[in-house]
Amino acid sequence: MKNWLVGLSLCVATHIVCAAADAAASGIIELPVSLASSGGGIQGSLLLPRSTARLPVVLLVAGSGPTDRDGNSRGGAGRSDSLKLLASALAEAGFASVRYDKRGIAASAGAMTREADLRFETYVQDAAAWAAQLGADPRFSGVAIVGHSEGSLIGMLAARQAKVASFVSIAGPGTSASKLLRVQLAGKLPPELAERNEQILRALEAGTQVDDVPQALAALYRPGVQPYLVSWFKYTPSAEIGKLTCAVAIFQGDTDIQISVSEAELLARGKPDAELHVIKGMNHVLKMVPTDRATQIASYGDPSLPVSPELIDSLVNYLQRSMPTAAPR
Repeated sequence: MKNWLVGLSLCVATHIVCAAADAAASGIIELPVSLASSGGGIQGSLLLPRSTARLPVVLLVAGSGPTDRDGNSRGGAGRSDSLKLLASALAEAGFASVRYDKRGIAASAGAMTREADLRFETYVQDAAAWAAQLGADPRFSGVAIVGHSEGSLIGMLAARQAKVASFVSIAGPGTSASKLLRVQLAGKLPPELAERNEQILRALEAGTQVDDVPQALAALYRPGVQPYLVSWFKYTPSAEIGKLTCAVAIFQGDTDIQISVSEAELLARGKPDAELHVIKGMNHVLKMVPTDRATQIASYGDPSLPVSPELIDSLVNYLQRSMPTAAPR
């Protein structure tokens, strides 16, 4: 888990120039778009197929850590461009999309002033505001939210606040973040540190912040991030997904070394009428990669690897069935 509040400087002008060049070649327009907020503008990219019709639009919500709109994490192995590639595939299939840098991240760094001010609900409110803004845009016939990893829970909570046609979870956990953290740390800490880790987790789950955090655990539980963890830990995705009244689909790769297929199955049990798609050979960054660790790590920094074709085909098919089709303006 990384510090999601450290901004990553972007060269916006270069980004727009490159997007314009890509648009000329593909017939797809990429435009900068922003969401006004009390802390400052939240920046994103609109990918728009050339069409005179009103199009369905997909809001892509990125995962945890300092992950930007394209699915790339500061301090990681490099660029995977997973969400950028997914947006392009959706555009080729006739869907508009918006992907954005979450508050405090990359081009939206200025929208967050203090780490200690952030709450999980802040991200939820931002996603719901994006969905509402897209729903009011006359260019679009309907809105779907697609959340990846931590963005799955953000998206499903936002889908309850905004009027959306569909919600999609990709690589989203079914258990609470604190329980998932226990699984990820199991057997990786020396006994005394493991005991202290459990004490801290229990306190945060109870809503109590902890002053005495060992230096070895400071990256996870430093004082500034504890309010966010308290706000995040209280949600159990498998319970929250059952509260949705829109169409729901769950996608999970079976070579994902961060989130297991059992987590997707837990989500599906929470929403029995949801579609569950297990994508063979797909890892956490949506690439076709075997489970060996070296190949997995390399894939997180290789934008040349395409997004799983099976994911694209299945997702497009689902969205075509669950969303309003293109309509005259």
